[in-house]
Amino acid sequence: MERRSSGLQRLVREGAKFGAVGGAGVLVNLGVFNLVRHVSDLPVVRASIIATVVAIAFNYVGFRYWTYRDRDKSGRTRELSLFLLFSAIGLVIENGVLYLATYGFGWDSPLQSNVFKFVGIGVATLFRFWSYRTWVFRALPAREAESILAAESKRPAPGKPAPRQRVP
Repeated sequence: MERRSSGLQRLVREGAKFGAVGGAGVLVNLGVFNLVRHVSDLPVVRASIIATVVAIAFNYVGFRYWTYRDRDKSGRTRELSLFLLFSAIGLVIENGVLYLATYGFGWDSPLQSNVFKFVGIGVATLFRFWSYRTWVFRALPAREAESILAAESKRPAPGKPAPRQRVP
């Protein structure tokens, strides 16, 4: 029973970290989207695609170096290729919702565009969470992951000196 609970705790921690990086990515995405729409005359979906690409780059750094830092790092080319593939599918999902709202239903005011951009991000996020954790950032065997996390927890916090070791 303890193993199941530790697996659930790990999933909850992973989900929280994924959410933190993703939340920051949503802010980047919506910020760039509104900035591009404000300073250019690009159509709404093109502005959204630009914003999504910027957020994808931002999120990769956060996922690789924080959320999934304990995951297998041996196949970076494979990892990045899969990340870009699944991110592109997420981009289509996200912007497909916006496209349908804008061109299918004519809901294209700035408020409506932001609402449907946000809804598209939410739907795409469900797909991305599943695909990233399953295919992109593969789990290491339990022993290896535990040793990496243990080593990281023994490191001093940034700006703090390392603890002194006793000399016998």
